[in-house]
Amino acid sequence: MNGTWSEWPAVIATVGSVVVAAYVALVALFYLALFVVAFRTLRADSDIPPFHYEELLHSSFSPPLSILVPAYNEALNIVDSVRSLLGINYGSYEIIVVNDGSKDATLQRMIDEFDMFEVKHQVPWSGLPKATKPVRGIYRSRRHPNLVLADKENGGKADALNVGINLAHYPYVVSLDGDTVLDPDAFLKIMKPIAEAKPGEEIIACGGSVGIANGSFVDRGFLGGDIRLSRNRIVVMQVIEYMRAFLMGRIGLSRMNMLLIVSGAFGVFRKDWLLEAGGYETGTIGEDMELIVRLHRLIRRKKSKAHIAYIPDPVCWTEAPEQLRILKLQRIRWHRGLFESLWRHRGMILNPRYGRIGLVSMPYFLFVELLGPVVELCGYALLVAHLLIGDINAAFSALLLASMVLYGSFLSMGAVLLEEWGLRKYNRVADISRLFWWALSESFWYRPIQTVWRCRGLVQAILGKRQEWGEMVRKGISVGPGAGGGGGR
Repeated sequence: MNGTWSEWPAVIATVGSVVVAAYVALVALFYLALFVVAFRTLRADSDIPPFHYEELLHSSFSPPLSILVPAYNEALNIVDSVRSLLGINYGSYEIIVVNDGSKDATLQRMIDEFDMFEVKHQVPWSGLPKATKPVRGIYRSRRHPNLVLADKENGGKADALNVGINLAHYPYVVSLDGDTVLDPDAFLKIMKPIAEAKPGEEIIACGGSVGIANGSFVDRGFLGGDIRLSRNRIVVMQVIEYMRAFLMGRIGLSRMNMLLIVSGAFGVFRKDWLLEAGGYETGTIGEDMELIVRLHRLIRRKKSKAHIAYIPDPVCWTEAPEQLRILKLQRIRWHRGLFESLWRHRGMILNPRYGRIGLVSMPYFLFVELLGPVVELCGYALLVAHLLIGDINAAFSALLLASMVLYGSFLSMGAVLLEEWGLRKYNRVADISRLFWWALSESFWYRPIQTVWRCRGLVQAILGKRQEWGEMVRKGISVGPGAGGGGGR
């Protein structure tokens, strides 16, 4: 009997290793399929001639845009962000900056830099059903008639976006973060699928990729010269993460109309659909994903063939955390937002009424994105268990380790390849080499750290603990020409 009981730890460790290895292998196969779809899409898009976007600029099919910029304590970057928006290549657009009760000089910097005056007359209001925090004042620029500033009490990003939707005049609204800097042709590219939609084809939202600006410099609101990779290893790992998430994940899901996230940093929406969906939900952390899921529900309820698209090329650039402490708070918050979105719409999971969204996309985000860190953490624990058990099963230990390395590092290296093949934002051989090296190292230090943080976020969300938000420490992404880059210092 004693001999039988003494074998149980080894049996459990072996069975657990097989389960984890099988899970990782299945997820890796799924990502491999997304990789193939993304590669084919990028190769097809690379054949589009540059003058195509110039034709779109002068086309009557390019609808006017209302660009919404919620800003909270963005005094360092808000002026550069707005300048980049004022210089974009697009026909008709307005810019609505919403100061969400900032404690720094965001409001005054906007007023001073753009010569803004308070508007006393009544401002058009779309009338979202959700009440917003009180608006203290509306300002307009004397130098730029299409630039508007709303000053309101603090209510969070979703509340600020709802104020922007209410103030918007145009049929399409764009949500942007206050610290973003755009490529000049970003809006032409992101509006291309909307402007060129075939008769009967309806695109109600479109997302674009997000790049990390740490390491580059901003010249008059635009990234100047070549895109440079930061020397900060924490930033480099985030660059790789963003490549994997945007180039590999979202392209493939979008092609099958299963995209559940349009980044809050850069996305365009049909205003009438936003109003019908009720705007952004203010009671959740992940307001961007929650809105997209709600739009998918609305599509199914209306029996519409509307599509939510994703374009990899229109990059907006943002400042990423350079300290592990700030990055930890960000990732815990993101994972809590993912849990809240899935929990709010749990009735869609594995529900055939919602088609591929219910049967494929929602389960993917549940079992891979949300619960994946739990499985990975179990895998690390099993590796330790094999070392502690006297009778080590070397074969299963090697299988588990190999599968986890393949799942992490090789997928990240594939994302770097997609960037190099399709977009070529990083032109220096040294930058590409560093991206490959750090991608290879991901499974041995960065991914385990992320796994622990995400598991912590999941536990906090389940227990309903109060979110520790913290504040993003901004250095500012604008530095002088010829500098080595803000992110590398």
